[in-house]
Amino acid sequence: MRIIKLNAETKKDLLNSLLKRSPEHYGQYEGTVAEIIAKVREEKDKAVFAYTEKFDKCRINTQNFRVTREEIEEAYGKIDKELVRVMRKSAENIRAFHEKQLHNSWMDLKEDGSMLGQKITPIGISGVYVPGGKAAYPSSVLMNVIPAKVAGVGKIIMATPPDAEGKIYEGTLAAADIAGVDEIYKMGGAQAIAAMAFGTESVPKVDKITGPGNIFVALAKKACFGHVSIDSIAGPSEILVIADGTANPRYVAADLLSQAEHDEMASAILITTDGKLAEEVSRQAERFAEELSRKEIIRQSLENYGYILVADSMEDAVEAANEIASEHLEILTANPYEVMAKIKNAGAIFLGEYSSEPLGDYFAGPNHILPTNGTAKFFSPLNVDDFLKKTSIISYSKEALEAVHKEIEKFAESEGLTAHANSIKVRFE
Repeated sequence: MRIIKLNAETKKDLLNSLLKRSPEHYGQYEGTVAEIIAKVREEKDKAVFAYTEKFDKCRINTQNFRVTREEIEEAYGKIDKELVRVMRKSAENIRAFHEKQLHNSWMDLKEDGSMLGQKITPIGISGVYVPGGKAAYPSSVLMNVIPAKVAGVGKIIMATPPDAEGKIYEGTLAAADIAGVDEIYKMGGAQAIAAMAFGTESVPKVDKITGPGNIFVALAKKACFGHVSIDSIAGPSEILVIADGTANPRYVAADLLSQAEHDEMASAILITTDGKLAEEVSRQAERFAEELSRKEIIRQSLENYGYILVADSMEDAVEAANEIASEHLEILTANPYEVMAKIKNAGAIFLGEYSSEPLGDYFAGPNHILPTNGTAKFFSPLNVDDFLKKTSIISYSKEALEAVHKEIEKFAESEGLTAHANSIKVRFE
């Protein structure tokens, strides 16, 4: 891994480089995506079936479009029973964490007869997109579906592309069943997003779409936003490690590569105050890269977006981390809690040498669907609130309104909205 000195210039160059990974920079595909969406809106099931045959080499029709209970049971028969047990335990942890995020509706009744409140209601139908093939991640199924279930969403449907034989990866089906998905459809790509956003003869229109996908899926979600809510336009995976001289270089290197293996656009960054640690982490990363199964992807990822930054002080390291606003942030220092208190921007923070990033990906409970490409400065991890609507409640008695009606009329008249003012005034003429 390249080792560079952290200063204002190198930090600026790094930030500019990282932003190039954003899906916002792939506008050349927007025309293709818009064409697919328009076709699905017009021809519905027919278009989805045609695109599935074109892109996934699989013939789908109304008879085999929706996954059956028999197919789910068949998947359970193929999957490792121990893996099913682990997924169930992971689901319990995810559910327990997200249940703590629930809020209740509330009402505030005052002595003057006014009442203000907030009514919390789950969305009606949620759609989750799950990639297929080598990008199939059952853990993401659990992370997308369980918060929606905890929120009380009425129906959850899932879209995932089939293989050429019309089969869905067994791990995906088992995870969907464990999480509580109601309907699963064999469709992928931009056509699946369009089908869920606008509805077809077979697929119900959803209120929100969550889940990762390739650039066509990301751009389709962006194009459909407004017709339907989405979680985010997610960029490639990223990890940032803040470490001092007390960190174990072998652990640091292993954790950096845990994200570099996702794809060639993934980012893995170490910021350290110790030059010797920087050199040893670089050596360890090279050794690991030779041993791991996805070594070609890892090498390309590190060449593109792998950095070791040597900072003059921990204050400089923290400042850079807040500017980068990484999806995953590990703190491997003598006092990680002290450093954590200074962090303002990160999707998820992992403290100490036994809290490596994959713990969050698979098992701990907090959601692993996190803001990327610096959006942790203003976005949060996927959570229960993403599947809830908050409605304001207002009720005033005559006495309560009479006490303030002239003030409201004055405010409305100052904006030139005399009908607003009149709506209040007529009640006291």
